[in-house]
Amino acid sequence: MTKKLIWISLFAIAMGFLETAVVIYLRLIYYPGGFEFPLKPIEPAIAKVEFMREMATVIMLVATGIFCGITKLQRFAYFVLAFAIWDLFYYIFLFITIQWPQSLFTWDILFLVPIPWVGPVWAPCLLCLIMIIGSIYFIKKIEQDKNYQLKPYLWVILIVGALICILSFMLDYIYFSKHDVWNFANNDILFDELTNYIPRQFNCRVFFCGFALMLSSIIWAIYNDFNLKSNNHEKK
Repeated sequence: MTKKLIWISLFAIAMGFLETAVVIYLRLIYYPGGFEFPLKPIEPAIAKVEFMREMATVIMLVATGIFCGITKLQRFAYFVLAFAIWDLFYYIFLFITIQWPQSLFTWDILFLVPIPWVGPVWAPCLLCLIMIIGSIYFIKKIEQDKNYQLKPYLWVILIVGALICILSFMLDYIYFSKHDVWNFANNDILFDELTNYIPRQFNCRVFFCGFALMLSSIIWAIYNDFNLKSNNHEKK
């Protein structure tokens, strides 16, 4: 397990640097004076390549989880770990190479799939921290007990919390857009519209509602495991 954790961490860190390199190249081409909103017009062909590149990145991270895990839960945990390390080091390498972001409150565009996710840098970084802690815990639990499973109600809480956090990144653009943002056929419209989009307000209440649900599901799982271990020890 230790070797897997080391190698998947190195892989995710390397992917984080590759992501940084791509962004640096794009910014030199489109933002020679420094990145800022609204986004500059991008040729449709390049925009679609960028869209597909993001999807390819997620597929690569999912593949690492499938290769490393021995159960469905552990595969998912390895994927989450790789994703969190990749995203965190993406910002670390950006700051080291081009001194961006200027602060944790700097706005960034996180994803374009299925619509733009935007928010201050501190929000994805905070999510990355609990993702790393939670995923390592579950990876270790499954190494100790191959039959370990997360309770169904904890899955529900975790997934709902994650979806709420994702929604918090999309809300500002949803309020801004005048089109059907969920229509994948409108990608050309989406990229044209982005050239007029300046983020206004990040909904912290929605984000922390989702964050609290995710954190509570992890704490609840650890608490239940601790109680079960204590009860088994007392019986012995």
